[in-house]
Amino acid sequence: MPENTKLRGGALLAQALKEKGVEHAFTLAGGFCNPALEGFMECQMPVINCPHEQIAGHLADGHARIARKPTICLVGPEGFANAVPAMLEAGGERSPVIFITGSSTLKRQGAGGFKEIDDVAIAAPLVKYSVQITDGERISEFVNRAWTAATTGYPGPVHISLPVDIMFSSFEADAGLDERPFNRTTRPVPRAWPDPEALNHVLGLVKQAERPVIIGGHGVWWAKAEDLLEAAGKALRVPVFNVPYHSKLLGEECEAYMGLADFHQYHPSKTAIHEADLVLMIGGRLDNQMNFGNPPFFPAGQTLVCVNGSHEELEYNQAADEVILSDPGAFLDALAGVGRTWDAWFDLQRQRRAQWVDEWYEHIAQETAKPGKMHPLQLSLDVQEQMGDDDWLIFDGGNTHFWSEIAVNMAGWRGQKLGGIMHPGNYSLLGVGVSFGISAKALNPDRNVVVISGDGAFLSGGLSIEAAFQEGLPITIVIDNNGGLDCISQQQERLFANGKHFATDFRDIPFHSMCEGMGGHGELVETRDQLAPALRRAMDSGKVAIVNVKCRGVISPIVAATSDKRDKASIE
Repeated sequence: MPENTKLRGGALLAQALKEKGVEHAFTLAGGFCNPALEGFMECQMPVINCPHEQIAGHLADGHARIARKPTICLVGPEGFANAVPAMLEAGGERSPVIFITGSSTLKRQGAGGFKEIDDVAIAAPLVKYSVQITDGERISEFVNRAWTAATTGYPGPVHISLPVDIMFSSFEADAGLDERPFNRTTRPVPRAWPDPEALNHVLGLVKQAERPVIIGGHGVWWAKAEDLLEAAGKALRVPVFNVPYHSKLLGEECEAYMGLADFHQYHPSKTAIHEADLVLMIGGRLDNQMNFGNPPFFPAGQTLVCVNGSHEELEYNQAADEVILSDPGAFLDALAGVGRTWDAWFDLQRQRRAQWVDEWYEHIAQETAKPGKMHPLQLSLDVQEQMGDDDWLIFDGGNTHFWSEIAVNMAGWRGQKLGGIMHPGNYSLLGVGVSFGISAKALNPDRNVVVISGDGAFLSGGLSIEAAFQEGLPITIVIDNNGGLDCISQQQERLFANGKHFATDFRDIPFHSMCEGMGGHGELVETRDQLAPALRRAMDSGKVAIVNVKCRGVISPIVAATSDKRDKASIE
């Protein structure tokens, strides 16, 4: 008898993704997805089985952000609902995760099939592209369409729904490959090159400026242009700021990098941006964090220029005075050659940063001298002192996140280097930290990875720690344990008429003991002098570790601003 060359739809899906160069898939294995899992097994695709679908999505997101290439989150119909928060987080940071749903049968669609939900419609507002495959002959075609949407223009997550009857049905191994494109391997991502006239106009504005600043956004990262950003900042001696809520484009030790373009987490950015006569926002969006391009964030008297690599980004930036469609790398390369420097302006910003750092170190010294539990800012500073130049730092939480942002800028000015930083994105979604830490460790196995997580953030996503045990990825988690949702408590105490907080407290949770019970290393830290040796033991243990640190709740500048009616924060 002739050999059967047919493959199930799930195997065709796996084959098409493998051909694209996908290196990792994340899932919570379910019956609807079994043919795809078999296909991944046959084509030797590494698959990480996770304790929850949201964790699978966050792990895929973390891998995509660090590697800057698509990864797969594969879930069943009910698992799709659990993965929705991960779609939100990935979308906010433009992360090209391909979410795949094994969905209810196509044959009886609309008749109340087993686990039937309209996953395509639910996903559509959260992703760039959401589609249901209705013909198994077109599986490879739709994988190609989804990949293209995820990686080109404005990168971001996409969603493919593959009904279970197509998933299990058999098709020819070369189904759909007799039509163009015949080559369905990964192509170079198309880049927008600037119109020469538009480029010359913007460069002319730069040459005429007396006090220019650069604000780098997500587009610089996804264009892999951070080295060009650093080179332009150094060559021109123009201060560079980073949009809030994204992995750093430049190391904190970079001479041109000043800090976040956030008036509360990095106070000198307010003075610099308000005094600037020209702002170049490259690869970013004039969203709520930038007050939509309006005063008082950007004063009316300055020129605001937005440089973006896709028309989608420019649509968000209609408030800018000038826009230019250009790949960030191409623009930065041209910018570096304008033939002028702004030394006095540049040095002024460095002096302001130095003064800001000194003032904060003086403040934290006074705070640390007080009796009682550790200050969360001191916690983050002390953690960084134990880390090497190539180690990765992840932070997650409300105040924990904000204090860590300040600490990284302070320590960076005084010489601290880090291999990478990750944290929640534009939507401030709690619970991503441990997942991102696992992703960082998987892609940097020879480096220490430390997660500083608030206790509330860990309770939101700490179950992902099981994936670290399962995959043999020893990360160290430092929990800023203040006994509740402190960020919310402090807002309530300022907002509520009685000055109290409500429904935000936790019991005294022994996070360190939990880790020990799972087979890891755990330590409780109650005083500052205990932290450094405990952290070293945790990192040297070779195990997944939790250092449970009792800290006091201290309101961060940005939370203070959001809860003060007299002072609007950039996140409002």
